[in-house]
Amino acid sequence: MQERNTTLEKTESDNKADENANAVDERIPGKLIGAIVAVGSLAFIGILTETVMTVLFPQLMREFDVDTATVQWITTIYLLTVAATMPLSSYLNRRFKHRTLFLAAVVLAVLGSLTMIFGHAFPVILVARIIQGVGSGVATPLMMNIILEQSPRSKVGRLMGVGSLVITVAPAIGPTVGGAVSSILPWRAIFIIVIPVILLISLPVGLKCIEQHRPTEEARLNPLQFASIVLALCGLVMFLNQAGVAVAAAVAGGAAVVPGVFAVVSLIVGLGSLLFFGWSSHRSFSPLIRLGWLRDPMVLLHLIAYMLLPIVGIGFGYVITNLAQLSLGTNAFLAGALVLPGALVGAFFAPIGGTLYDRFGPVRPILGAFLLAICGPILLLVFSMRLTPATLAGFYFIFGLGYSLGFSNIMTNALRSISPQFMPDGNAVFNTCLQFGGAAGTALFSTVLSVAQSGAGKEGSAAFRHATAVGGSWTFAIMIALVAVSICCLIAAFRMEAKRR
Repeated sequence: MQERNTTLEKTESDNKADENANAVDERIPGKLIGAIVAVGSLAFIGILTETVMTVLFPQLMREFDVDTATVQWITTIYLLTVAATMPLSSYLNRRFKHRTLFLAAVVLAVLGSLTMIFGHAFPVILVARIIQGVGSGVATPLMMNIILEQSPRSKVGRLMGVGSLVITVAPAIGPTVGGAVSSILPWRAIFIIVIPVILLISLPVGLKCIEQHRPTEEARLNPLQFASIVLALCGLVMFLNQAGVAVAAAVAGGAAVVPGVFAVVSLIVGLGSLLFFGWSSHRSFSPLIRLGWLRDPMVLLHLIAYMLLPIVGIGFGYVITNLAQLSLGTNAFLAGALVLPGALVGAFFAPIGGTLYDRFGPVRPILGAFLLAICGPILLLVFSMRLTPATLAGFYFIFGLGYSLGFSNIMTNALRSISPQFMPDGNAVFNTCLQFGGAAGTALFSTVLSVAQSGAGKEGSAAFRHATAVGGSWTFAIMIALVAVSICCLIAAFRMEAKRR
């Protein structure tokens, strides 16, 4: 009897020891938080400067003597470059150490900022945005890979929410920063400010905290596949842009044939390149991105929603700031401030959304969040022709809160359903779709506003303001449709997941 009691006590002691060991293993290491902050700050600065530029569009149009459809390329080409760099992230993650990639991102961010400071021609500004886009395209998936590889399993949702917070705070404060700086300083001062932040905060923290937990591999880069995915992304975004130029020219009674032909050619090149990429990836021994996991329809439905929602989420910043200035007649500072409440408060709810995911699973936190989010553009459409700055900010607040609660959980839930060895590939595809969605959203909504403004007179006239308000109502209707399709995709995915269980 005594031996039996001794055995039971020993078993209980061993169980407690295992529980204590598991508790230690589930703690979030301090160096992991430091690595997330260091790498995430680079992505933060890239997105910050991208959203800063959107509120400066009217000023940049006057400085460089370009129209709305042209000036938006400052944002679109940045997002497009980020999207084109994202497919490389799987190869880079397997081939190079995290610290090497981090240093490359730092160099590109500083070089791009210096080019923005000293560049005084519109093409040079576009080159600077390309350099910055490559840097952000390396930094953003690097942060996500560090979280997915090194965080405790029970804390993945929470830390993905923190990663989302690092990225989504930038759009929150970007327009406000842009409006505030441009009201007292030249707009290039923004890039003078970010260089010390990169060199004095991001760089030393990253060098101290970034660790390598998995060995590198002798992965090979397939240049043909990379070229095809870049052509696909560029072709599809150019199609949206040139189709809008053609429609706007037709409405104004100008020549629409050339941009129309260019739009059709861009669409053919984009779709053809995308199909070639999928075909060659399937046949290649060492593909740029392994796509076999996309045969799972549940994961594919998550991916569709994850691509459609940034069209609305990132495009909203452009629509709000330009609608406020060109329709409601506000200055740049107030236009940027209108985005701040919804984007900033919503951004801080991203970790809460991840915590809800860890606690309740995917269905209620994700669907509840986007049912709330869709109310924002619905209200904006209803009041589109009698908006005030206060209602514009308030209805965007509703969307921003719901969007940030649910968005990062879509990627988290999808990646949990694929094999760990394919995690870098899934991360690359999801982040590519995120950036492509943002580029497509900016191109799409700027095109819609350009079409509405076509033939409406000069900027500032009553007819031009009314035309911009009409274009705003069109964009809100498109936003509602995109969010509704995304919700339907997620509902179908959750039903498949429930049947499997």
